[in-house]
Amino acid sequence: MHLSAWLHQQLPRVWTSRSLFAWVLRPISFVHAAVLAARSLVWRMGWRQAHRLPVPVIVVGNVVAGGAGKTPLTMALVQHLQQRGWHVGVISRGHGRQTRDTRAVMPDSLPADVGDEPLLIRQKTGAPVWVAAARAEAGRALLQAHPEVNLLVCDDGLQHWALARDLEICVMDERGVGNGWLLPAGPLREPWPRPVGLLLHTGDNGLPGGFQAQRQLAPMAHDAQGRSLALSSLIDQPVDAVAGLARPEAFFAMLRATGLQLHHTTALPDHFDYANGAPVGTDRPLLCTEKDAAKLWQHQPRALAVPLVLTPEAAFWLALDQRLAEKPFR
Repeated sequence: MHLSAWLHQQLPRVWTSRSLFAWVLRPISFVHAAVLAARSLVWRMGWRQAHRLPVPVIVVGNVVAGGAGKTPLTMALVQHLQQRGWHVGVISRGHGRQTRDTRAVMPDSLPADVGDEPLLIRQKTGAPVWVAAARAEAGRALLQAHPEVNLLVCDDGLQHWALARDLEICVMDERGVGNGWLLPAGPLREPWPRPVGLLLHTGDNGLPGGFQAQRQLAPMAHDAQGRSLALSSLIDQPVDAVAGLARPEAFFAMLRATGLQLHHTTALPDHFDYANGAPVGTDRPLLCTEKDAAKLWQHQPRALAVPLVLTPEAAFWLALDQRLAEKPFR
């Protein structure tokens, strides 16, 4: 097993407690803290100016490494805003893509060109999506191409201080802040607590404040041709599952919770490129996440993608709508 794969499997376990291994990594966390403090000082002192775009910007992100539900929330957020009459655009770094330019995400774009998460957002919401290493550049390009857009959502940019924002939404899952230490001794990308506009919990983590959301799998899966199949129809037979996520076991646990019998599971690193090794096909149905599907279908079009549905409580949407009705949004 490669070192990167081993770390991908082991570090999340280390981050749950202040174990001996975590203490060994603790000195590196102090270096991380010093770098963060220096960066923060640069922005707070005005030595560098954040780029302010001409429309309101909502940033969705988290403060821990690994998936907490940012992209599902981004899609739910975009759909909610669209229903409220906003013309929404989405900007992203496009993590995992092999390109470095600023470009639009089209429904038929390749994940290697635009990133798997931006592609999924574009396909599921229909909103214009642009990617760039500097989110402000993506925002300017998007607004030039779509002058009707009057609000931007930035997927995963909480620590991207170069982009000025009007509202921050932080997502926390059941892990909370883990052992409370900064990377690599703990899961924190930056110290917590820190001020955010809205805090959404997608799992029971014991942290105070914020709103709650439920995460569950959709009852239907679909293949590359768009054909749908009820998950319940697979309960009486063994199935395989693959996931290239920060926390693939969470996807497998949700599949088991629906009553499915998982014969074999393949846990892969987040944003895994299936051109480097797709799972070997068998006679058993193969289930994957929607984020994996566009890449996996190039090799196994019969794989079934299972959507993840995130449903925030009504109070969250009320709080969001109230913020949107206040300055500086209007």
